[in-house]
Amino acid sequence: MSAIILAKHYTPYHRVSTQKQGASGLGLETQQAAVRAIVPDAPQLLAEYVEVESGKNNHRPQLLAAIAEARRVGGDAAHCQAGTA
Repeated sequence: MSAIILAKHYTPYHRVSTQKQGASGLGLETQQAAVRAIVPDAPQLLAEYVEVESGKNNHRPQLLAAIAEARRVGGDAAHCQAGTA
């Protein structure tokens, strides 16, 4: 009997703090690269959720949507904060 290994799936969530940072793509690109480094198998990455929202504001509809999607598919939400290890 052979074992079946199910791949884990991840729903990426990225957030930048300012419109300028979001428009430049620098913050988002760094976060996206960090997630791809941790999950190098692209088919494991599902729909990506992006938010341009101040850290002072706790209203984050895209975060809630990412968590809901991860729960729906039985996966995990993935977020890498730029500049942290």
